[in-house]
Amino acid sequence: GMGKDLYEHSAAVRGLYALAADEMHYDIARLSFEGPAEELKQTRFTQPAILLHSLAVLTVLGERIPAFDYAAGHSLGEYGALAAAGALTYEQAIRAVVRRASLMEDACRQRPGTMAAIMGLDGERVEAVCREASAAGVVVPANYNSGIQLVISGSVEGIDRAIELAKAAGAKRAMKLEVGGAFHSPLMEPAREGLREYLADREIRTPSKPVVANVTAESVGDAETIRRLLVEQITSPVKWAQTMAYLVAQGVTTIYEIGPGKVLTGLAKRDMNGPVSVNLDTLADIEALGAVQTN
Repeated sequence: GMGKDLYEHSAAVRGLYALAADEMHYDIARLSFEGPAEELKQTRFTQPAILLHSLAVLTVLGERIPAFDYAAGHSLGEYGALAAAGALTYEQAIRAVVRRASLMEDACRQRPGTMAAIMGLDGERVEAVCREASAAGVVVPANYNSGIQLVISGSVEGIDRAIELAKAAGAKRAMKLEVGGAFHSPLMEPAREGLREYLADREIRTPSKPVVANVTAESVGDAETIRRLLVEQITSPVKWAQTMAYLVAQGVTTIYEIGPGKVLTGLAKRDMNGPVSVNLDTLADIEALGAVQTN
């Protein structure tokens, strides 16, 4: 059901889903709204579906999008952030994410792996766990989601060993995630090279506002740096906790989470010391903001 109310409200949103369907040769609107969930969880479908939902919110907001000083997105969400800041058109973002998702799913088949969530250990201790577990197989930090919530990524053997070591080190929880592969790890190298080739001749514009990159947790404002970091992001960790620390240092006190769910808002409340948070997920959320447009 994700995004269905926005799809029904706006012809422009329906156009974005139609574009994605043409790129994917698949009815992504039907899958997003009706499932089955197991199919929607496949990487090649999940990524475009989430991006489309975010772009649908932005489309319905139109010129009434709240004023902002920085844009940021978690992993795939970086493409939505770049679209919000005008570095990519919505159509370019969709095409790029369809390609990214396909490349990442292919890489998952070529080099199988998995991921695990570690809670209750800080970044340094998780990094130490990964170094020790690497004797069993590839394993690296993949998402620094908050000060005490990290995700690790790598081979099944490496992840299994890291879970054992994390529990022994005092982690409150250490558990495998239901994911299609070892995202943001060296096992994604084939996808990285494929994305490099794809983005090489694609237009990227200077964003209207700084976009905080996952790879560096610092703002970027020029097209070539954005292009390079989108490629690096495939095999690099998402520095989300560091991104929130950066935003706090810039004086950010209000955040808008655009797209499905409230996960990032929850992380921000923990690591940004309770910012004013607004979730824009459904048509009702946008109506509550007083910013609905018919288009």
